[in-house]
Amino acid sequence: MEQINLKATTRDLLGKKVKILRAKGEIPAVLYGRKFQSLPILIDKKEFQKVAEKAGEATLINLEIPQKEPVKVLIRDIQKDPVQDTITHIDLYKVDMTQEIQTEIPLAFVGASPAVEELEGNLISNKDTIEVECLPDKLVPEIKVDISVLKTFDDFLHIKDLKIPEGIKILDDIDDIVVQVTPPRSEEELKALEEETTAEKEKAQIETIESEAEKEKAEKESATKEETEKTEKSQTKTPPKQKDEKK
Repeated sequence: MEQINLKATTRDLLGKKVKILRAKGEIPAVLYGRKFQSLPILIDKKEFQKVAEKAGEATLINLEIPQKEPVKVLIRDIQKDPVQDTITHIDLYKVDMTQEIQTEIPLAFVGASPAVEELEGNLISNKDTIEVECLPDKLVPEIKVDISVLKTFDDFLHIKDLKIPEGIKILDDIDDIVVQVTPPRSEEELKALEEETTAEKEKAQIETIESEAEKEKAEKESATKEETEKTEKSQTKTPPKQKDEKK
């Protein structure tokens, strides 16, 4: 298996100050692990995007930090800005190669299903990953799922039907259905589905409008109450004493 390398540097900036680093195209990250003191690090944005695309969360990465021994890590979490969809922080897990780990391995669907190609059925995947336990060196980037065995609408592929590499223990229920093919929908069903989708969208829009109206109403009531309290407080103040005019 090709070794994937990632370079990083240690960092001193923490908290809100890391905005400066992001503006320079660098991503703040943390390296942590069992019996390991967490280490704040910095990773080049472009380099990480290439590595993440290749490695995912189930491939060991060789992390290189100046003046430190290279370590094997897994990508554990990628935090993103909800508006701009840019990466804001990364969690890297330092792997102990002698200890088994639990993680998820992606499923890769390969081949062509006769039930889809010939019977015009709909391919329904119930799982995109499976949870496993194994030694780090037994990890694989993906597990292939051959859907060519799905010839009719009565055929199913369960986890127990998959070819699992040696040394990997499945933690999910082996009877779980991974993928199947359902019959094509009739015109009536498609129309009903379209109407249901439209109704759900309209309902969501109405709920949003009502929510915004309630919020606006609450803000107005709060402002009115605050203004009333200020007025009442002003009216209850004792007027200042006036000096007696000399006769």
